[in-house]
Formats: sequence, C-alpha cells, structure tokens
Amino acid sequence: MDISGGLSWKSAQVYNLTSAFPGIDWWSTPTRHDLEGDLMVSPPMRKVFESILNAKSLSYEVLSDNVQALFDAEVRRQRLAQKRSRPNERISFERYYDYDGICAYLDEIAAKHPNIVTQIVAGKSYEGRVVRGVKVSSGPGKRMVMVDAGIHAREWIAPAVALYLLQQLTEGTATDLVNDVDWLILPVVNPDGYQFTFTENRNWKKTRSVFSPTEYCKGVDANRNFDFHWMESGSSQMPCDSAFAGKSAFSEPESNNIKSVILQNVNEIDAYITLHSYGQYIFYPWEYSSELPDDWQELDHLAKEMRAAIASVHGTSYLVGTSGAILFPASGTSSDWAKAVPKIKYTYTIKLPGGGGTGFDLPPERIPNVVQETLMGLKVVGQHVSGKHKK
Repeated sequence: MDISGGLSWKSAQVYNLTSAFPGIDWWSTPTRHDLEGDLMVSPPMRKVFESILNAKSLSYEVLSDNVQALFDAEVRRQRLAQKRSRPNERISFERYYDYDGICAYLDEIAAKHPNIVTQIVAGKSYEGRVVRGVKVSSGPGKRMVMVDAGIHAREWIAPAVALYLLQQLTEGTATDLVNDVDWLILPVVNPDGYQFTFTENRNWKKTRSVFSPTEYCKGVDANRNFDFHWMESGSSQMPCDSAFAGKSAFSEPESNNIKSVILQNVNEIDAYITLHSYGQYIFYPWEYSSELPDDWQELDHLAKEMRAAIASVHGTSYLVGTSGAILFPASGTSSDWAKAVPKIKYTYTIKLPGGGGTGFDLPPERIPNVVQETLMGLKVVGQHVSGKHKK
C-alpha cells in the first residue's frame, strides 16, 4: 500500500500511531520532502488501517493484493540469473548470493590474495552461524574504514554492495586505496535472518531469536538494539513488531558482534558505514532525534561529497541529512552508537535504491548499477580518511 496526500505532520501521526501495530510493516516511511510511504498491511489489519487514513484525510493506493506473488516472481528471476551464471564464475553481480555463497566467496578471495586479505570472525549468530568478515590491508600503520551490511535481512542489495567493494579493493578499480587505508568489511551481520529470506520468508527483517512461541513474533530489529538511546523513538516494545528493539540493549548476538569488532579496532577506525535499503538516503547522526552533533557540518560535507560521487556514475540522486530531519527518528542504531560511545569520527547509514514489487526485491539486472555507483561514494570516504581526498 502507498499512502500520500496531506501535510507532513499528518503522515508523522499515522506513522507514530501504527508503526508498532502487529500486522503493519512500514517499508519506506513518508519524509518531510516526499509525503508518500510504502507499507504492508496484513488482511486482518486492513480495515483498521484504512479507517485511520480516512480519519486523517490521507489518500492511499493498494499496490498489491498478493505480496507473496511478488516474492514468487523474484524467486523466478533469481533462478534465471543463476542459470545464466557461467559454471566457473567466481562471483556475479547480476544475482544475489545466500549465506553459504557469501562465505564461499570470502574463502576464495582470501586464498587468492593472502598478502592483503585476512578473514575475521565477528562472532556467532543466535542460531550458531559464524558472522564472518575480512580485513583488507597492505600493512600496519594506516587508518581504517569499516563497512557492514545485512543487519536487516530482507535488504539483499546491501551485502551485494559490500561484496563488490571487497572485489574492487582486491582486484578491481579501487586497489590503490588499499595502499592508503585499511578496510574492514562484514558483508552479512544478520546471517540467520538473511538465510531465512532465501528459504522461508523473503520479507523477513529481524534476527531469528526466540521471544514468543508465535513464528511471526521471533526476532529483534538489531538496528534498534544498540545501547544508545535504546527503546526511544522509532522503536517498539512489542515482540511482534518489525521494529522490536529487544528485551534489553545488546540482547542480540548480532548487535554484540558489531560492537565487539568496532571496539577491537577502535584505535584505527575513522569511518563506519552501515549499508541498508531502500530509499536513497545518506544519514549521519543523530538518528534518535532532531539534535545534531557538534561536528555535523563536517559530516554533512563528506556526505555531500559521497552523494556527488554516486550521482556522477548513473545520475542517481540521494538525500543527505539526519534521519530525524528527513524521515523520523530511529533510536538504538549502530551508526548513532558508533558515533557516541567509541566516538568514531565519521558514521553513516546509507539507504540504497529500491526496486521490484516491494522495494526490497531490487531486480538482479539492476545490481551492477547500484554497486558501481555506491563504490564511488565509498571511495570518497576512503580517500578522505587517508588524507588524499581532493578538495
């Protein structure tokens, strides 16, 4: 369903009122610049939600009466993309890979480039999967950029961008950056949820931890689970909600794994970037409120440099700012925590482009454009951290 029409405060009221409703899953929220938002409403909640929209004089359009059909169509596209892959092809950026496929690529790239690639283990997930990553470095003594992806399971394009970054750093157009800055990449930090989207429920967002005997009520939004303004704005106390922040801060092994990796490398990390979809936004702190950090102008300047670099490839336009200013506040996020607690200088949330029937099912044929343009933005951050950014 797509809602539109009316003033931004009306959209905000509807979002705040319904974001915690079980059976209502906001995919993209209305912004202060674009009053439209997309969400999925379960059949039992449809009449309730429509009555709220009508009471607020907000118009809406039903985009699909059968979301499962959209997911089934994506499965068919995925299978077709797999058939098109060459038998000996190590990795293709015209298809998506499940958890095992990503792990296999990490093994291959580490074996091929042992002089610069070191595999790391961030920890284990709730279901016992190893959360793996790599450090790409030509030697000690350099500053570091950390990139993670896949904290929200259904956002498949995010791990694809992380893998493309790794490929380009080791054997592509960005190998020169390895001489000047270290890179720490965690391609899929929520492997349980991510794998679940391949095998059971394409729309799954959260982790897979058990808080309720009800299948729908499993899991936590790990990007609301960090111990900085935890369980405040944009979070839910209801286990069935997609924005459930957990029983306590850092209740999830997935958020703890990110924390551990950051703290282990805190003396080297100058920039932390977490990849999401969808919406074409570059957010800097703070996400929990409309407040700004003291150095917000520096964060804003670098974000706009990233935006310009991304747009230079295919013309894709991003909005830059804080989540509170552009969308609505979100508390307990990894980006805010990384800025506030270990005090990493540059922290950003990048929401990549959407597509397909739901926004999260970006067609495989669009992967190349997204990974190529996003790489240019990430390169700007690497150049800035290394001191070789062109001003």
